[in-house]
Amino acid sequence: MLVSGGLGGWIGATVAGGSGEGLSSPISATQPVGQAPDGTVEAVADKVLPSVVSIDVRSQTGRGEGSGVVLTADGLIITNNHVIAMASAGGSIQVRFDDGSKAPASIVGTDPATDIAVIKAEAPRPLTPIALGTSANLNEGQAVAAIGSPLGLSGTVTTGIVSALERPVRAGGAQSDQSTVIDAIQTDAAVNPGNSGGALVNMNGELIGINSAIASLGSGNSGSIGLGFAIPVDQARRIADQLIKQGFATRAVLGVTVSDSPAGDGALVRSVEPGGPADRAGIEEGAIVTRVGERLIENGDALVAAIRSRAPGETVSVTYASREGEPPNTVDVALGEAR
Repeated sequence: MLVSGGLGGWIGATVAGGSGEGLSSPISATQPVGQAPDGTVEAVADKVLPSVVSIDVRSQTGRGEGSGVVLTADGLIITNNHVIAMASAGGSIQVRFDDGSKAPASIVGTDPATDIAVIKAEAPRPLTPIALGTSANLNEGQAVAAIGSPLGLSGTVTTGIVSALERPVRAGGAQSDQSTVIDAIQTDAAVNPGNSGGALVNMNGELIGINSAIASLGSGNSGSIGLGFAIPVDQARRIADQLIKQGFATRAVLGVTVSDSPAGDGALVRSVEPGGPADRAGIEEGAIVTRVGERLIENGDALVAAIRSRAPGETVSVTYASREGEPPNTVDVALGEAR
């Protein structure tokens, strides 16, 4: 089972040497007092904590908590859509900053399809924007830190590695129409309910992902089991930029509906939008898509995630077999755009 990291969200998934000196001996330091060495967890925390906030959402139907990441000094904050979704129907949002101060916030824009939202806090002072990294050059085994407010515990720092990349994951709110397939970074850094919308950073303190979901064992066991998932920052940044500029976001589409291939690996094309990108490229109903670019497609969710990780208008190569057992064919497809 996957659990969206906001405290209110649940969704099922388908898819350190010793020293010979005595204890009284002074310890020499090569760094000034209070300054952690670059690349250490302490240095990362010092850099990133001022840029991560706690989010409290209240409405007539309940209350939810999550995290957010400061984008601009004047109060723009990125988070998950499922963290603030209940505020869309007249609820309220309150942000708590790293110094303990609080401020109300309003929604700038949301995109349920990618589980990204931007809010604007009435900041009492200039905030500290996070340093933006890139998710394009991440490696499995790379050290990372997750920072957020699990279970409402503000400013919690956990560490781990990038466990996998391009992991298709269903995450989002409890309502089925808010479910979304994200092309996730998988990490074993401890992520728990309330971490949603918080920061996944590299050891330079640069944002590489927005924590969004965790896997759980089910049966009420919702704590971390070392399977956390984050939206890659390149995708999150693209969507956030659109939400800030125009209040809505667009995403790339192939123009098909798909499911898992009954024959094994691949995505089965159930229907094709007439005149859409796939139709223009000659992909027909019944085709089994096995690759997008160099990326293998294992199932329907993998195809959705692979396309959503791209930008509208981008041209990608799609490999498919028209029918089971037929030789594969590769075509270039100019992706369409949808809201």
